Amino acid sequence: MKKFAFRCAFLLGAALTLFGFTGCGSYNKLVTLENNVNKKWADVQSVYQRRADLIPNLVNTVQGAANFEKSTLTEVTNARASVGQVKLDPNKAPTDAAQLEQFQAAQGQLSNALSRLLVVAENYPQLRATESFQALQAQLEGTENRISVERNNFNAAVQEYNTYMQRFPTNMLNKMFGFKERPFFAAQPGSDQAPAVKFDFESPAPAATAAPAATAAPTP
Repeated sequence: MKKFAFRCAFLLGAALTLFGFTGCGSYNKLVTLENNVNKKWADVQSVYQRRADLIPNLVNTVQGAANFEKSTLTEVTNARASVGQVKLDPNKAPTDAAQLEQFQAAQGQLSNALSRLLVVAENYPQLRATESFQALQAQLEGTENRISVERNNFNAAVQEYNTYMQRFPTNMLNKMFGFKERPFFAAQPGSDQAPAVKFDFESPAPAATAAPAATAAPTP
């Protein structure tokens, strides 16, 4: 009887020791993956901030062009202000999908406003010929590309972290140590379509005229 009890105690102790080592390894990897997610989030925030910092210079440069559409500049300025109203920790990736969606929506609005401004600027050859505008346009285009890269890197880090969290025995540690899944950046509805560009912002669009009805060809 004592021998059986000793064996049970030994097996239980071995199991607990094994689980302890496994748990420590899982915990350490979770910490590493979570830190990587936070690092990628900081990279995303950095490139978005870089874009926001370029906008005042862009607006000042464009304002110097005669008769440039003021509503386009207002749209960019308002969109940048809306981005500033969405407050997220720049060093810790959000755990609330709604917060990330709000952040992404504000940034998407700013992207559309900037695209609209650059398209409208095509109507001003003198503006496009200035070195300052060319430099800002190149920097903005480079920043937009970098935003796309960093968002993809962030999503990849989140996928690795979330997947590891869902595996056994790691999934037993989540609630114990407060680890939470992180939401992804997702494509916005209609983001695959270019925004409509209207050059006359003051006057309503003219009503479409109906096409004349086709007349039947005379019979021979």
